[in-house]
Amino acid sequence: MQYIDLTQTFNSDMPVYPGDSKPELISMDTDGIMDHKLSTGMHVGTHMDGPLHMVPGGKRLSEIDVKNFFGRGKLIDARGRLEVDADFLQGVEAGDMVFVLTGHASKFRDPDYYETYPKLTEALAERLVALKVKLVGMDTPSPDYAPYNVHKILLSHEILIIENLTNLEKLLNKDFEVVALPAKLDTDAAPVRVIAKINN
Repeated sequence: MQYIDLTQTFNSDMPVYPGDSKPELISMDTDGIMDHKLSTGMHVGTHMDGPLHMVPGGKRLSEIDVKNFFGRGKLIDARGRLEVDADFLQGVEAGDMVFVLTGHASKFRDPDYYETYPKLTEALAERLVALKVKLVGMDTPSPDYAPYNVHKILLSHEILIIENLTNLEKLLNKDFEVVALPAKLDTDAAPVRVIAKINN
């Protein structure tokens, strides 16, 4: 069995969305006893958005049934595309966890990472809703740009969103299962550890 970590490693020099505060990860050594202190927004690094992020009165991540954090993975290879449309969704079924490979993760620490990235179309978001998938994740900082209609379409139907994934190219031509466990915080979003279990 092979396991692939799809999570960006969190540290103090993580890039952040323009205007957001930089995270602080401080190590503290007291008489040989190591501890760390973390100060961060929830939308830094690989993280999961819950409904409350864009839906007034929506569920917090701590209220999401844990069954939504496990499922069959489906990879969409959208490298070279600036827009990812519904025509990519062949073979996606209800309950799937859909990952979109764009190749943008290679720019994670570049200055323009948050400025120009491929986006998902509203038609794709509506199709994901119709298919009743559990979540959609991508190797970009967001599935869309302001006014964030794709976010709103997905989250209003409790389809979770994972941003800033990495290593998605390792899932090409693979059958895999996904474990995506966010920290159980009473928040709209949270850091998430995302692991793919390769079945072939």
